[in-house]
Amino acid sequence: MSYQPVLISGGIAGWRFLQRTYDAQAQSFSNSTVRNRESSYFMEKIGQVKTAEDLVSDRRLLQVALGAFGLEDDLNNTYFVRKILEDGTTSSDALANKLSDKRYREFSKAFGLGPGEIRTTGLVTFMEDIVAKNEAAGFEQAVGAQDETMRIALYAQHELKALADDRSSDNAKWFSLMGIPPLRKMMETALGLPSGLGSVDIDKQLEIFQDKLQRLTGSPQVSQFTDPEMVEKVTIAYLARSQINSQFAGSSAAQNALTLLGNLR
Repeated sequence: MSYQPVLISGGIAGWRFLQRTYDAQAQSFSNSTVRNRESSYFMEKIGQVKTAEDLVSDRRLLQVALGAFGLEDDLNNTYFVRKILEDGTTSSDALANKLSDKRYREFSKAFGLGPGEIRTTGLVTFMEDIVAKNEAAGFEQAVGAQDETMRIALYAQHELKALADDRSSDNAKWFSLMGIPPLRKMMETALGLPSGLGSVDIDKQLEIFQDKLQRLTGSPQVSQFTDPEMVEKVTIAYLARSQINSQFAGSSAAQNALTLLGNLR
């Protein structure tokens, strides 16, 4: 039986509770029979994987591999996943390097099954890291089954920092962020931006994101998210706006304004 995360509510109050109980809940989730069986099978079999075909042909292995990067929805897209793995990441023409969602690049790079790459499937430490990422992502997915907003908030805690730590330019970090659906959704919501912003010229999008972030945190740079306090500031803004949007769904702008004014009295 799989452990079901406990969420007392949505919004900021629910987030505070989840933060306080995260370690204990995540451990209970990982220790469940289903998760133990999944992790054990992966560690037992992954060393035998030498090609992209080997990985995609074993559904149980592929489920863990994709899940570690939040790409579990591609489990049935075996041709696409195989192409991502076979192309690798060393060539600019590789499929993973052409996609805006950089999770595919990280996924492909993690296994080293492309040309000119070092295969990592036989390296225990590397594969243990995949298992750990899959456990964390699995817990986030279980949380998301109850509250998708909470799942995105959890995901952002580690991925914003990872993006901030990247050695690329800050503009490049922004473009990566804009190409990762959960991070983009979080940032658009936290900064009060419309979901249709993606139809605007990419350089204009960058300018808008930077301007709005500076207003919220005092800095337009993604690199600021090496500081947990900055990650938390954006997370709280995201949760607050998400809760407001949920409460006011279907209401007119005038009704929303009146409600907000009433709450300020």
